Amino acid sequence: MRVTVIGGGIAGSSLAYFLSRAGARVTLVDAATHAASHVPAALLNPVRGQSGQVDGRALEGLATTWALLGDLSAAGFVVPHGREGILRPLPDEKTRRKFVGHLPPELPHEWRDVGEFPIAPGWHSALWLPTGGWVDGRAFCAALQRASGAEVLRGRAVQRAGEWFVQDGERLFPLTPQPSTVVLCGGSLGSTWAGERRTHRMGTMLLLDRAPTSFPLSFGAYLSPTARGGALGGTFEAPSPHWQETALPLASLNWLLGKGAALCGLSGLRVTGHWTGSRLSGLKVGRDEAGAWHLSGLGSKGFLLGPLLARELAGQLLSARE
Repeated sequence: MRVTVIGGGIAGSSLAYFLSRAGARVTLVDAATHAASHVPAALLNPVRGQSGQVDGRALEGLATTWALLGDLSAAGFVVPHGREGILRPLPDEKTRRKFVGHLPPELPHEWRDVGEFPIAPGWHSALWLPTGGWVDGRAFCAALQRASGAEVLRGRAVQRAGEWFVQDGERLFPLTPQPSTVVLCGGSLGSTWAGERRTHRMGTMLLLDRAPTSFPLSFGAYLSPTARGGALGGTFEAPSPHWQETALPLASLNWLLGKGAALCGLSGLRVTGHWTGSRLSGLKVGRDEAGAWHLSGLGSKGFLLGPLLARELAGQLLSARE
């Protein structure tokens, strides 16, 4: 079976890995630009948002991602990550009750005293998630691509008159031979190139010279270790029906610094740079009515659910060809 995967983020890279391991011949077309999956610190956080929602497949997805990182490490690939856990400080009793109502009993968690942690004053409760952590998104995607053995083509995938091409600058090269199956795994920019009407949301991260703690802190925004220091990340901009060039508006910067100070205080930390990316929301997985295959729109759950859904989709693709 010959498959072309379009998009080299966590969805496309994971799919290429699982398909190749199952015996498919995979070509990955990756424009390698404006990739939200290349975030310096992606949280593996099963408890989402400010009300403590837990996706129905969060535990399964978390286990799949950690197992995949373990397999890559055992094979000699270096993917910076941390499994020290995640702290969710909560502001009041009302928020704590929301979290308690959403936490499944099978999710490992502990309610701890806020005084045990080096966080800013004023927090009411501390939820400790020992199975959470963070991962370097760019390194994870790159390791998956290399481990897959897939042919990787850099450029934009273009379909004309029923045939697929790769556009590199002004040059247009046909995919040879033409794929028997194509899976669309593009993010915000890829979906825009494909002419899809989707929801996009910009997120921003300030890079820090060091991490204030050895584990991520998350409420409203998040502080996390990275491979080269630390990061303060969050999403201030409203969802948009259109992809936009990445930018760092002043309002977003002020909001992010305020959230960081509320979490842990930023005294003594130095900002060394910033990263901005646009996430695609609205999950599309499987075959649509027109017969096209998709794995996209994971939003902020890309690293939590992406490998799990990619593994399952690889099985569906292979079964469909039998």
